[in-house]
Amino acid sequence: MATSNSRDFTLDVSELIEEAYERCGMIPKTGYDAKTARRSLNLLFADWANRGINHWTVSVGTQALTQGTAVYTQSASVIDVLEVNLFRDNTAIQMTRLSRAEYMAIPDKATQGRPSSYYFDKQIQPQFEVWPVPENSTDRIDFTFLNRIQDADASVNDVDAPFRFLPCMAAGLAYYIAIKKAPDRVQMLKTIYEEEFQRASDEDQDRVPVTLTPSLRYLRVN
Repeated sequence: MATSNSRDFTLDVSELIEEAYERCGMIPKTGYDAKTARRSLNLLFADWANRGINHWTVSVGTQALTQGTAVYTQSASVIDVLEVNLFRDNTAIQMTRLSRAEYMAIPDKATQGRPSSYYFDKQIQPQFEVWPVPENSTDRIDFTFLNRIQDADASVNDVDAPFRFLPCMAAGLAYYIAIKKAPDRVQMLKTIYEEEFQRASDEDQDRVPVTLTPSLRYLRVN
């Protein structure tokens, strides 16, 4: 028998819900069953945002700078920033990230110059606070950021995740549903979910050589 010659298998939200309920030993029977499952799926996506970098959600953003303006508000979908570069005369200059304490310790936040550092304030509406304050309106900053996974709003929606995350998505949704509807299966489904997520997360890492640089800070000279 010939193979399918197809490599496009995926699951929409309704199929994920069916799979998750079956793992709980149940089937969804009412509209509310589907509604509560979609809510759990969106909470699962929020949990993934707290677990580290989901590489398929990494996006690129650009922020034009304005002379004398230090604060730049970003979309609420921006979870965190990864790399930030100042562009001046088509040249990229890496900027240094500051902690809240480091930014607050700057004595004169109104100093103008070429921005070399930033504090990313992770509010509900996140914002960049750059320093020194831009001295012109021609520079810009380009940055990579973690974007929110798109919501599962309707059962007919496809899920915003690569196929390799489908097993842990189904396992995680089953675990979340079991907390509410099948408490006797919670521990088993949680274990399966954590194992599936770890495999998918390990596969989602960059495959680059690791370079270790020794530190001479604590070298003793006798």
